[in-house]
Amino acid sequence: MTALVAEIERFDKLSSTWWNKRGPMRPLHVINALRLGYVVEQVAKHVGRMPSHALYGLRILDVGCGGGLLAEPLARLGAVVVGVDASPGNISAARSHASLHGVPVDYRLGESAEVVSPEEKFDVVLALEVVEHVQDMPAFMANAARHLAPGGLMVVSTIDRTWKSYLFAIVGAEYILRVLPRGTHHWSMFVRPEELGTALAPHGLVRQDLRGMRYQPLQHRASWFSDTRVNYIATFARPANKDRDPSAQAT
Repeated sequence: MTALVAEIERFDKLSSTWWNKRGPMRPLHVINALRLGYVVEQVAKHVGRMPSHALYGLRILDVGCGGGLLAEPLARLGAVVVGVDASPGNISAARSHASLHGVPVDYRLGESAEVVSPEEKFDVVLALEVVEHVQDMPAFMANAARHLAPGGLMVVSTIDRTWKSYLFAIVGAEYILRVLPRGTHHWSMFVRPEELGTALAPHGLVRQDLRGMRYQPLQHRASWFSDTRVNYIATFARPANKDRDPSAQAT
């Protein structure tokens, strides 16, 4: 398993709070509009559509979907969404909320290697705020990349492993301001942008965009930022002529 058992258990305990905009997931709710806008913008530019129709009919895989905070809005915009998470509590919360609001999202419990068949390909694969919680980041990204269709996009957001991220994302957010529960993050598991690129390069993915995100906890605001040394988001593309994962062994 690429997921850590301790991380799954921690998210299970928090699962009932996913849709509480004033609870422990408040920072995710704040940055969600920013993330959604980014995905729409990147996809629209990539496929040559107007943003208002960018996602219609596209298949999107949300790996580490949590309680469905982004999966639901994507489905509302016309995408066919599959959400995958290893936490039973997360998937339960996501399914309940989607059912209550009549949003069609295919939520699956487990890791992508287990619950998404090798034949299933997606136009967009998302891994947002999840790679800093997995045991084997390269293996996790490899599993996700194998489901990206030729000409598809992968969007990843995570936290850089720098002194600045330790001060802001752990000391500041978890211990001083307490906008996140203590133990939410482990500095050693943060991922540098170049490490992410190195993990995806063998699978034919090329980085198209990289930008920093800033969360202001006292104001509960999120915005784009030129500095990527704390939170960042990146887009990777698989060329249309790549008909399969180049790292896969020939059978």
